[in-house]
Amino acid sequence: MSDLDVQIPTAFDPFAEANADNSGAGSKDYVHIRIQQRNGRKSLTTVQGLKKEFSYNKILKDLKKEFCCNGTVVQDPELGQVIQLQGDQRKNVSTFLVQAGIVKKEHIKIHGF
Repeated sequence: MSDLDVQIPTAFDPFAEANADNSGAGSKDYVHIRIQQRNGRKSLTTVQGLKKEFSYNKILKDLKKEFCCNGTVVQDPELGQVIQLQGDQRKNVSTFLVQAGIVKKEHIKIHGF
């Protein structure tokens, strides 16, 4: 029995990539567009991960005018600034960001449902 080499598996950390040095709100330069369900049919669309050099208030103003919905910019301690819009605006926001030249299409991730 002492001749057997018992190998103890090393601890595998599935979140090792997420804890890398360059992690954070804008890691890998992805813009995340999510939907949050409120009550009933009401929903909220959130946009996070935009670069810091953009004026969030100007983008929000254009989004509100384009899609006829209300919205706000929320400061989150973990995620930074997040744009919130009323309703399910995921497809609209993604096409708007690409057409305005703010983000490339391959850098947008749409989450939800």
